[in-house]
Amino acid sequence: MLALVAETPRHGFAIAKLLGPDGEVGAIWTLRRPLVYRALEILETEGLVATRATEQDKGPRRTVLAATRAGKRAAERWLGTPVEHVRDARSELMLKLLFLERAGRDPKPLLEAQLGKLAPAEASLRRRVARADGFDRTLALWRLESTRALLRVIRRLLQDR
Repeated sequence: MLALVAETPRHGFAIAKLLGPDGEVGAIWTLRRPLVYRALEILETEGLVATRATEQDKGPRRTVLAATRAGKRAAERWLGTPVEHVRDARSELMLKLLFLERAGRDPKPLLEAQLGKLAPAEASLRRRVARADGFDRTLALWRLESTRALLRVIRRLLQDR
């Protein structure tokens, strides 16, 4: 949410549209309009976004929000930080890559940092698969192969650049 406001000042309805099932961001992460407005309230309370203006065309009055300096710094930090877990790649890493692309920025630093996070995890999971049995082995194997798949995707993205 903060990354959307940090891109350009927006009103909640525009953000909700982007996060809807047919929205560009909604293809990765969907959020219903009431939750969008609630999240924006929280960001405003935390001092990460602030009212820039109000607009009114033919419909209701809309409050345009812009990221504060603190909000821009937080969004920038988030964009450059690799995800902690493979399970977060489908949503969080893909969102970061989308925002970097929308900004015309090179994702290479993020992708390389992500490789640095995943390589030790992959080695640890290989050892766990070798030691485990029963369902513990099944789960470790699942996690290992998921990690390897993500590593392949990241390496391919880096290769394609």
